[in-house]
Amino acid sequence: MPHRYKITVQPLDEDGSAEDTAPLTFTVTNHDDLLEIASKTRAIQAVPGDEALEFAIGLKLFSEVLIRHRKAPLFENLWPHFGDFMKQLKSHKPTRRDGN
Repeated sequence: MPHRYKITVQPLDEDGSAEDTAPLTFTVTNHDDLLEIASKTRAIQAVPGDEALEFAIGLKLFSEVLIRHRKAPLFENLWPHFGDFMKQLKSHKPTRRDGN
């Protein structure tokens, strides 16, 4: 079952307040539950905690486009490598906090 999302990107100033520029908003359909994927990505600690959401959402948005266009000249050479990367990511085990 496809999942639909509304994505909003809004520029912030140095203080973290929204700038006067209108946000960029668009809708996407994804075959995965992005909220669940974000939670799992955070749990496996593939990247530092403060980057987990950025990584998960960016990767899933990109991968959905890649899947749709995998035979296009721009993406066809990337497709097999991306599959390898996803297998490696899915098998990633979190590191223990004590470094062992």
